[in-house]
Amino acid sequence: MPRPHRRLASTCIGTVTAGLLATGAALAAPDDDQPQTPPDTAMGAYLDYGRRGVARIPFLSSWLGGREIRVGHTYLPGDRWAGIEGGVGFLEDWAEWRQAKQGRMFVLNVPMQERNEGRVPDGQVARLIRAGADGEYDHHFRRLAERLVQLGVPDTVIVLGWEMNGVTYTHRCAPDPDRWKAYWRRIVNTMRSVPGQEFSFDFAPNRGQDAIGWTRCYPGDDVVDIIGMDSYDQGPGRTFDDMITQPYGLQHQVDFAKAHGKRVSYPEWGLFRRGDNPEYVRRMLQWIDEQKPVYHTITDYCPHGVWQCKQNPKSAWAFRKRLMPEVPGPVVPTPVVPTPVVPTPVVPTPVVPTPVVPTPVVPTPAVPTPQIPLPGIPVPKPSQAVPSPQVPAPVSPLPAEPTPVPVEPSRAPVEPAPVPVGPSPENPAPEPAPVPSPSASPHRPSPVPSPVVPKPQPQPSPPPRPQRPSPVNSTQWCVPINVGEWLSKLVGKQSVCITLNWGADSGFWPW
Repeated sequence: MPRPHRRLASTCIGTVTAGLLATGAALAAPDDDQPQTPPDTAMGAYLDYGRRGVARIPFLSSWLGGREIRVGHTYLPGDRWAGIEGGVGFLEDWAEWRQAKQGRMFVLNVPMQERNEGRVPDGQVARLIRAGADGEYDHHFRRLAERLVQLGVPDTVIVLGWEMNGVTYTHRCAPDPDRWKAYWRRIVNTMRSVPGQEFSFDFAPNRGQDAIGWTRCYPGDDVVDIIGMDSYDQGPGRTFDDMITQPYGLQHQVDFAKAHGKRVSYPEWGLFRRGDNPEYVRRMLQWIDEQKPVYHTITDYCPHGVWQCKQNPKSAWAFRKRLMPEVPGPVVPTPVVPTPVVPTPVVPTPVVPTPVVPTPVVPTPAVPTPQIPLPGIPVPKPSQAVPSPQVPAPVSPLPAEPTPVPVEPSRAPVEPAPVPVGPSPENPAPEPAPVPSPSASPHRPSPVPSPVVPKPQPQPSPPPRPQRPSPVNSTQWCVPINVGEWLSKLVGKQSVCITLNWGADSGFWPW
């Protein structure tokens, strides 16, 4: 849209750069509304065609809060073929900037005809187009390709014959669209024939139909790498939505590029007919974010610009606010304080032996059941031989008065005489001895009752203590008492003795 001579004439505004920087510094600080432009979309601006344009790039980056300006954009003068061939000094400055950092992009607008802004009539334009299609101008474009390769920028993006669907430039398409496409193809093939080249060719019409629908000028997928569009804030269309939906508008460009397997670009965009219009700036940046173009560059001089043009402060605010990168707060590194590893001493747990306290075995005393004898004189156990008292048989009196001769008791046990079973004729039973009366004498012994023999107990008893046998014919008869082992230990061995008075005065003896 804007004419190249206006771009070249605009270089005089470089003297006010410092003032514009100061103005930009007073603009609003960034907020949360940050740009969403993907990292593979390169951003730039046209700041000036020559060395001053290169010098202004870092200042624009500073104004945008340090945002990287990856695209350097300039134009070759189209007044003479010498300029189109690259015979200008400022290409060295742009080549040096491009080579200074990896990832930068150099975009160069190249006219297709000399006297490009000379308002050449359509008939003459048609003749020039036919001459180009016939190869008359091939050598000019070969020299340009060799120049760029020599400068070390063989990957330059060539915006060839921009805005060809309009009425402004001598390289316009409408006077002869078919031959124009053939001319485009010839230029591209000529430049690609130069060894070492890696050029990309950007087909960039003006938004809208203008003099001719730009699709009629499309030269073919084999000679086009990018489908761009220049879109300023002007008609056709009154709103930004109109710019999107109109024939040959922004949406048409995106759809056409997708159908041909190409990516889009926006080499020129900016304010124009509607003055300071921040809404257009916001919507255009939003559209760029959504479409993810290869690159975009705003035309930054008056009346189109936002940084070098004081007459658009609201738009400058919107542009800066949207493109400033989000600056996170200072990251204060948390000092990593190493935790000292204090070795835990291994304290052996003392093994305290548990004393084995023997459980005292308290013997349960066996308390024998005391044998309580029945009344009467207890009789020793059947195993003991209890001697029976020997009753001497009466001796018949001799004619003389006999004196009873005491029989000395023998120390040896005497077998008792056999007791006759009963009387017989040979042994008549003797007459019973007279039984003394109990009242005859207080010293007479009581008749000896028959001993009651207790039932033998099952428990064992200690062996009987040998008893000293009573002497034969002794007057004393002792019978041991068995009261059990346990009670015997307490009271000792006990016995019951009976004394029988066998003397003459006892009245027992009949003589």
